[in-house]
Amino acid sequence: MKTIFEYTNVSANSKIESFTVKKLKKVFDQYPFVIRGDIFFKKENKNHQKGHICGIQLSAPGPRLYASSNEKNFENAISNTIDDLKDQLQKRKMKLYR
Repeated sequence: MKTIFEYTNVSANSKIESFTVKKLKKVFDQYPFVIRGDIFFKKENKNHQKGHICGIQLSAPGPRLYASSNEKNFENAISNTIDDLKDQLQKRKMKLYR
């Protein structure tokens, strides 16, 4: 499992990284054809209700999978993004293993 973190308008945070790796490990274990995850964190100050954006791009056979969420904190954004990716991965798995 290889993960790469990128930050925009946010300083690197080991707590957020470990939370993300923990959540993604379950995805990598369930879908062994996923080989890499690129995780993007961005903070926007325009919206006071939200503004914590997490985007995740997964490398797997076929086109890359991408999802992102804009929430009030990074933990919620990470969870929502991974849930969206799980739906995409389930569809990809159905196509690969028919």
